[in-house]
Amino acid sequence: MALALPKRIAPEPAEELRVNGATLRFYLGDCLEVLPGLPRTSYSVAVTSPPYNLGIAYRTYADDLPRGQYLAWTEAWMRSLKRVLAPGGSFFLNVGSKPTDPWIAMDVALVGRKQFALQNTLHWVKSIAIDADAAGRAAGLDKTLAVGHYKPINSDRFVNDCHEYVFHFTPDGRTPLDRRALGVPYQDQSNATRWQSAGHGTRCRGNAWFIPYDTIQKRERDRPHPASFPARLPEFCLRLHGLDRATHVIDPFNGIGTTALACAQLGIDYTGIELDPEYLAATIDRIKAVTKLRAVR
Repeated sequence: MALALPKRIAPEPAEELRVNGATLRFYLGDCLEVLPGLPRTSYSVAVTSPPYNLGIAYRTYADDLPRGQYLAWTEAWMRSLKRVLAPGGSFFLNVGSKPTDPWIAMDVALVGRKQFALQNTLHWVKSIAIDADAAGRAAGLDKTLAVGHYKPINSDRFVNDCHEYVFHFTPDGRTPLDRRALGVPYQDQSNATRWQSAGHGTRCRGNAWFIPYDTIQKRERDRPHPASFPARLPEFCLRLHGLDRATHVIDPFNGIGTTALACAQLGIDYTGIELDPEYLAATIDRIKAVTKLRAVR
């Protein structure tokens, strides 16, 4: 007679908050240990940005694993994430690279291909220069417009790196999206009458999202994490998936809680997992600082 396998015990959240009608749960621990204890197919959207393995100075994680070990670890947590993602769900994966290691984002995406379908490849543009003549007369530019923030590269081989990937994975590549939730107005409104899908006067934003970092005064206070992203990035992901279907969001790499903050502001239930207690504490302080909430744990 086969032995019955022990049931995975559901973990207890380290902190639980309520804001705007949503419940935000935070688990302190390794996502490979926490994810297997969470309910199967219970999260409609995952938005996350894992360590890129580029040697970033995290407090409690070694970001310089041998490439094979890093990709094996990536496959393990993606497999666990697939178990808790609901049918018709979306998994938005932000991955960056560096000029001397340009393949890392692609390698991670190929690992994701083993578990999910790649439905869209989005480009998070942090900084862009728009030439006046390219923008057209309607833009009213009389000189080149350079907007956004980037880290300058002092090199005679590489250009400045002004973007990162956001891979949109889904279980089968058939997840419907709210394309006009991020819609932009037609420059020529006559185009709105030419296309059946343009009844609201807006078009799909496309896969290039210009989302600059907020200007900050003090890094240690305003962005106490070496690899964070703006709150508008997860907000864009959630709106694209469809807020009416984004019932419960998960981020297995909570960091300082940027996805949590977006969910708090939108009133969406959230589950975050974080390995570092100081980053988790910063998350709670950050949400309390910008929202009115009631702690339930």
